[in-house]
Amino acid sequence: MSGHSKWHNIQKTKGAADAKRSAAFTKIAKEIIVAVKQGGSGDPANNSRLATVIAKAKANNMPNDNIKRTIDKALGSGNTDNYESVTYEGYGPGGVAVIVEALTDNRQRTAPEVRHYFDKFGKGMGAQGCVSWSFDRKGVIIIDNEDGDYDEDTVMMDALEAGAADFTADGPVFEITTDPDAFNDVIAALEAKGYTFASADISLVPQTYVKLTSEEDVKNMEKLLDMLEDNEDVQNTYHNWETED
Repeated sequence: MSGHSKWHNIQKTKGAADAKRSAAFTKIAKEIIVAVKQGGSGDPANNSRLATVIAKAKANNMPNDNIKRTIDKALGSGNTDNYESVTYEGYGPGGVAVIVEALTDNRQRTAPEVRHYFDKFGKGMGAQGCVSWSFDRKGVIIIDNEDGDYDEDTVMMDALEAGAADFTADGPVFEITTDPDAFNDVIAALEAKGYTFASADISLVPQTYVKLTSEEDVKNMEKLLDMLEDNEDVQNTYHNWETED
């Protein structure tokens, strides 16, 4: 999928998140809490998972005060938040592969809800690994150059010198991909040069894409993604649906 097509998806997601800003921040805060607890540190320099989540938070315009407050909460002795990471896999309309990452304090609540969405708007949930084999985990950084602030060749050179694996440009959209282990270093190097990001996260990138030709399939796929996004336990949803620009 081209960078522009990917950005089309991100714009849709970010548009919904902007309409529900507090809900979006709540999901990121949950990731921060898990990162602090599992990484054993509130210092991103000593906790790579926390550094990754902070990059995502900043790209989503989460205020620094909110980030710090959440880290302090996670470090507090009275914090009893206990979230479990769960991944669900299944098929959307037309055989679209869908992966759902959730953080939940009640698996018995989350699993039936996600299964219901798949059953109603897709082709159903599958066994673990049924579609994940067709995705690659990569760091994905999106820079929106709509205002023309950046020179394409300069951004490409800066990204590659920072350790990025690839750089693609589609009009005003620059997409930088990295090895997951290099993601935080690339983010830090680009931030040091003054870059800001429209999106920055370690994502599951599909190896191939599926186009939906039926209007009903398109509507059901959009509904499936909307339902998953609105679920408070769902953190990330990945799919190989190639939308029309």
